Parts: sequence; C-alpha cells; structure tokens
Amino acid sequence: MADRPLWTIQEVLAATGGTLHGTIKVPMNAVSIDSRTLKVGDIFVAIRGDKMDGHDFVVPALKSGAGLAVVSRPTPEMLNAGAVLQVSDDPLQGLENMGRAARAWAQGQIIAITGSVGKTSTKEMLRVALSASGLTHASAASFNNHWGVPLTLSRMPRDAAYGVFEIGMNHAGEITPLVKMVRPHIAIVTLVAASHLGNFASLDQIAEAKAEIFNGLVLGGTAIINRDSPYFEMLAAAAKKGGAKTIIGFGHHLDADVRMERLALHPTCCCVTANLMGEQVVYKLGVPGEHMALNSLAVLAAVKAAGADLARAMLALADAAPAKGRGVQERLIIPGGDLLLIDESYNANPTSMAAALALLEHAKIGKNGRRIAVLGDMLELGSFGPDLHAGLAKMVDEHHIDVIYACGPLMRHLWDSLPRAKQGAYSDSSAALKNQLMADLRAGDAVMVKGSLGSKMGLVVDALRQKFTAVIKEN
Repeated sequence: MADRPLWTIQEVLAATGGTLHGTIKVPMNAVSIDSRTLKVGDIFVAIRGDKMDGHDFVVPALKSGAGLAVVSRPTPEMLNAGAVLQVSDDPLQGLENMGRAARAWAQGQIIAITGSVGKTSTKEMLRVALSASGLTHASAASFNNHWGVPLTLSRMPRDAAYGVFEIGMNHAGEITPLVKMVRPHIAIVTLVAASHLGNFASLDQIAEAKAEIFNGLVLGGTAIINRDSPYFEMLAAAAKKGGAKTIIGFGHHLDADVRMERLALHPTCCCVTANLMGEQVVYKLGVPGEHMALNSLAVLAAVKAAGADLARAMLALADAAPAKGRGVQERLIIPGGDLLLIDESYNANPTSMAAALALLEHAKIGKNGRRIAVLGDMLELGSFGPDLHAGLAKMVDEHHIDVIYACGPLMRHLWDSLPRAKQGAYSDSSAALKNQLMADLRAGDAVMVKGSLGSKMGLVVDALRQKFTAVIKEN
C-alpha cells in the first residue's frame, strides 16, 4: 500500500465527523501533535495540554507544510494559512476517533504492554524481534498515555503485520479506555512494583490497575504475565475474565511456561538459555541486565503467540539496544583515560533502581576505577517515599557500589543512611550536584545516573557529555 497516503480526507472526515475548510493539496502520510517536528503533508492535531494549546501553533504548522490542521476553533488566520478541519469537540477526541478507525482497518497482530517497570524496553525489544518477520509499527519513545496511544494508532500503516503499543497509567481507571482503543490480540504485564505508589493505597491497587489491560483484549486472545510476581494468579484470573484463551507465564518460576534456565550477564549484553513452552532456546540479547533478560522471555512468548518467526526473532535480539535514558552506555574521554557513563536518567522507582544498581555492579571498570551511582529522587511514592529511599542503602551495599552522589530532598534519606566511605556529595538539586561530581571523577570510573524524570537527572548526563568527549557507545 506504499502508493496510497496514510490518510485520505474522506477517511479523516468519516472518522471525526468534522467540517473541512479549504483544499487538501499534498498526500497526508503522517499525524503529529508537535509543530516542531512536522513534515510536509502531516496532519497536525491541535490538542490542548497542561501548559500549551496546540491551537497557538496551527498557523506556523500550516505555513511549514502541514497538509491539514484539526482544530475546534478555527480563526481567519488559520483558514488563510491552509486546510483546516473543524471538529465540534476537543481535537483530542478527533485524534481518538482517528485511532479507532485505524485500529478497525488493521489486519495484523496487535500487542499491548503495561507494567510498573520495563514497558518501553520490552516494547523496543519486541519491535526488533517482530521486525524480522514483517512490517512492525510501535509506539515512539514512551507514547503511552491519553494522547500517545491514539496518536500511535492513527500513525499505523494499513499493511503493518504487527502493532506494538505501550500503555501506561498514573491512576486507576486510566488503562481501560486506552486498551479499548487498541484492542490487542496479545497483552503483556511485565511487573507490578512500587511505581506511582503515592496515587494508590497499596501494591494490590496497582496490580488491579495493571489488570485493566485485559479489559480490551480481543476475545480468545493471549495474556503474557510475569510468573515470578506474587500477583500472577490475580492477573491470570483477570485475563480469563477479560476473555483470554491462553495465559503464558514467564520468569524463573518452575511453573513458568517460558522459563529462564541459565543467564550469563556481561557488561553490554546477556546470553540466555530458556525453556520456551517445552523447547530449549539459546540466544544473545544485545542489552545487559537480568531485568532485560527476563522481559526478553515475554518478548519471545509474544513472538510465538503472534505466529512470527521465532528463529529470526532470536537472531534479531542480538541487535537490540536500550532506549534513551534507559541504560545507554558510552565511554567518555577524561584526563588520564576514559570512564563509562550509564544513562538511566529517564525515570526511577525502587524496582528499576535495584535493576540499575545491579547493572552498575556488572559494569567494567578500569584500574583504580570506582562504581559510582548518581541518584535523584524517586517521585510519586507518597508517604512511602522516605522509607523507600532510605532502604536503597541496603541495595547499594549488596551491589558493591563504591560511591553515591545524591540530590533531592527524598534522596537525603538515602544519604543519611550511608556510611561515610560511600558518600561522594549531596546537593538539593541535580544542577547543583553536577559540578561537584565532574570535579571528582577519574579515569576508570563507571558512572550510572538515575532518578525520576522530575528530578532532572538528564542535566547531569548532558553536563558529562558536554564536558567530556564521547569515544563510542558501548551498546
């Protein structure tokens, strides 16, 4: 279907019920909500966000070549700039309707992924694995919320053999409307953990919220669930109630349908031996970490359930790479040699923090090098926050981390729990911490940076990359 546009105006009108002003002059091959990344012919949907209103960017978007702007309140300036589609409600609802229409046309296998940790990394591994068998469409970055999911659906090519969708949530009830748009044939739950715990009374409530992914499962579909989780039985029951015909457990558990048998961890990759529903498989995974290896079991289970080529998928996983801010490794030149930077700055909760510290433990250091963790606050933990931060001291010790640099009011609880020998420096913010860190670094060090997005640990990563020249990415 390469010779036809992604959307025709007739299809957009049918999906949204809107009114067209003007004439479509170019093929509409993409959908966007960001005027900064528009390409000629894109459909620009002017959604209203918490801080900005897309209507403020319609005129420059049309002047930059957008084929159509979807708005709720056209102005004379917009009408003079190009083709405008007026929808009676919020343009976000128009985007949702376009997403539903695209899903109705889809002929391929659709997979949805949720979980407290590992969604994006699992989605990226699955993208790589399925692409070896056919055209695979997947969420960009972490487009997993109320606008990211319909945007990803609206961008799905008609001839995609596979569609992979990440679905996230901060509160109960958020997954259900999203998964009912996606209507997956296969639904994956990576893990239930203390993420967004401040918005819930307990882990039980988080598990119930994650179980919403089965509310949109196609009747007779497949559920893939972490068998090591204490919530496996509850999630499996929810999957059956949602219409799942097949339930696949993955993990270390002896009863797992996809079971880890042996795992060789290396600084930049893993070698996995697993039992895949009675068949022994051996493959190399191009990203390091036990947590990544475990989620790769879910990936292979989904490949098998989708009817894709398993052998090709396993070969492709050798080329998997971590997503931005989720374990990307690179060497930086500093006086006297180089150091290893591990960028885990995208987000953090206690479970992902433990995984990142384990990754640092296995990192290769040079002579006289140290394993250094630079940690910012784990947010949205509510009243549990202080104790969960203080509890990281045990993880630091278990994973043989040499030095901690910490910032933020919550990380103060970890800092105060550390022995003096492991204390590098503490500051209120990442901006205040970065200069002290850079002054203390030496050749041979391995430096892992992690924190919730709101703690702005990306500033530390950016400062290191700006000060020191990158040699080569390790992944």
